[in-house]
Amino acid sequence: MTTTTHASVPTVQPGSFLTLHYRLAGPAGDVINTFSEKPATLSLGAGELSPAMEEQLLGLAEGTHTTFELPAGAAFGDRNPDMVQWVARKLMNELGDPHEQYSAGDVVQFPTPDGLGQYAGAVVQVREDGAVLFDFNHPLAGQPVTFEVKIIGVL
Repeated sequence: MTTTTHASVPTVQPGSFLTLHYRLAGPAGDVINTFSEKPATLSLGAGELSPAMEEQLLGLAEGTHTTFELPAGAAFGDRNPDMVQWVARKLMNELGDPHEQYSAGDVVQFPTPDGLGQYAGAVVQVREDGAVLFDFNHPLAGQPVTFEVKIIGVL
């Protein structure tokens, strides 16, 4: 009698390195969708996805294509009114192009205080003196999120 062993399909574990397609959508539609582009690569636990979204991926087998519905606030937390702040024109000039014109809806990248990373703010309003009101909340904060994922590879 012979026994054959089947190689098991890798599953997503904490710390896994993944190649995947994913789509994040809120009530207003897609915010990120990689299905028509090259797949994304990320390391679980590195903060590239929110903890709630990473939790959905744990245990999924390579090749899985599924969609999760996360309730309002679960994926990116609730909207925080303290994350809506005025930034003086003088500071905007120091951080970027002094001739840049900002308008509502623009997304601007800011350097983190340590200079190693970036974070984004969406322009809400521009005052006559040039100060800009930014919303630093994630665009899907406080909203229900559809998270579609296709796991291509797990290392």
